Order: sequence, then C-alpha cells, then structure tokens
Amino acid sequence: MRITEAAQRLGTSPRMLRYRDALGLLPRVREDTAGAGRRHRRFGARELDAVTAALRLEQRYDISPAALAFGLRVLAEPSVRTAVADLGRRVGRLPQAPEQALDFEKERALRLLSGLTGAAPPRAARPGRPGR
Repeated sequence: MRITEAAQRLGTSPRMLRYRDALGLLPRVREDTAGAGRRHRRFGARELDAVTAALRLEQRYDISPAALAFGLRVLAEPSVRTAVADLGRRVGRLPQAPEQALDFEKERALRLLSGLTGAAPPRAARPGRPGR
C-alpha cells in the first residue's frame, strides 16, 4: 500500500512516516527492479507492525521517535554503547562495573592460590568496606 493509506491506517501523517523512515525506524526499502533504481516505500504488514511497535514504545516510555532511534543505535553500535555506558557511570546511573569485575577476579585468584598452598585466602577489602 502507499504511504497515504498506511498513514490513515496508523492514525498518523505521511510526513511522520517519512520522518520515521529517515530515523531508521522502518524496515529497509527494497530496490525497485522495474524502475531505474528508484526507491519506493511500500507498506505491508511488516512495515505497519514496525510502526505500531515503535508507537507503543514511545507512548509507554514517553519518548520521541528520535530518542527511540538513538536507543536502537546504542544497541547496534558498540562504540556508542561504550560511550553511553561511560556517561552512565560518570553520572551515577550505572554501577562502576570495571572495579567490581576486578574485585571478583582478585578474589578468584586468591582462592586459586589458597588451593595451591592449603591456607585460607585473605578477604580482599572492598571500597567502602573495612578489610577483614
């Protein structure tokens, strides 16, 4: 179906559907083999389902289409995911994962060493907790 009919079915405008397409919130367009390489957006069940799912997420989490598109970018691009996670740790919204991972590895190494010597491993002091 054409974009105007799809917009009517979805309760939105053709302009909003084009915007969502530009943000990458619609499945990729297949090349038109009959028409000199021109791209024509046709809306089928797959496209309507994608727009419906996006609209539900936007409403449920009170976000814009642009915010949803950025969320997809964070999931798809490791460098963006790393940068956003770093910001999350800096502002205190995410735990300081690298330090916790290092503490786990340190305790694991101490347990392995104690198995070799037969002695009980010393408990590693954690940040904010006194050593034992």
